[in-house]
Amino acid sequence: MEVFIVEDDPKIAEINRRFVEKVDGFKVVGIATDESQAKEQLELLEPDLVLLDVYFPDTSGLELLQYIRRQYRKIDVIMITAAKEIDVVRAAVRGGAFDYIIKPLVFNRLQETLLRYVDFHRELHRLERESGHISQDDIDRLLSGSEKKESFSTNYLPKGIDKLTLDKVVQAISTTPAGMTAEQAAKLIGVSRSTGRRYLEHLVSLGSVFADLSYGVVGRPERVYRYRK
Repeated sequence: MEVFIVEDDPKIAEINRRFVEKVDGFKVVGIATDESQAKEQLELLEPDLVLLDVYFPDTSGLELLQYIRRQYRKIDVIMITAAKEIDVVRAAVRGGAFDYIIKPLVFNRLQETLLRYVDFHRELHRLERESGHISQDDIDRLLSGSEKKESFSTNYLPKGIDKLTLDKVVQAISTTPAGMTAEQAAKLIGVSRSTGRRYLEHLVSLGSVFADLSYGVVGRPERVYRYRK
């Protein structure tokens, strides 16, 4: 997937680029910092996906979103912005943004969106190849992301995450209603504490697991991970 970043702060644009290229299957093909650069490079590059800010000195990202929707119907847009106003979010959703992420950008949140984006288009292409038609069940599944957790945990594993070990962690935490710490998980599946924490945090990033702080009698509070049913 070719990604084009439109962000007026070069440092933030570079952070976004690095985050995107940490996700397998995505490549940043260009960066624009103002409206004229954005429109010129959109015409030249015609990327699959645009990561778009809202605030620019010379324009609004919402106006660029509308421009992209009019001129490039096959290009998708994800908004990445500090804008938290309800009207801005509403306008972005109405304008067809695939997702809306509030700065500061967190890698796990971006990764989740990019993988969901891949899943969405892969499923559309499959349906197009097989029949060219789509059922209500297909639409419901695509829009609700009901297969998201399974596909994320098995098909798109980041570096340092092994499927067999991940399956063991999922099995352990899903059968422990009281939850467990990283140390407890590590002992249960036979890995180091840091490895156990890495796998649990990966599941947190996917939404399969949530973490709370547990305050013991002595010492620092620990993160307790629980399976999200």
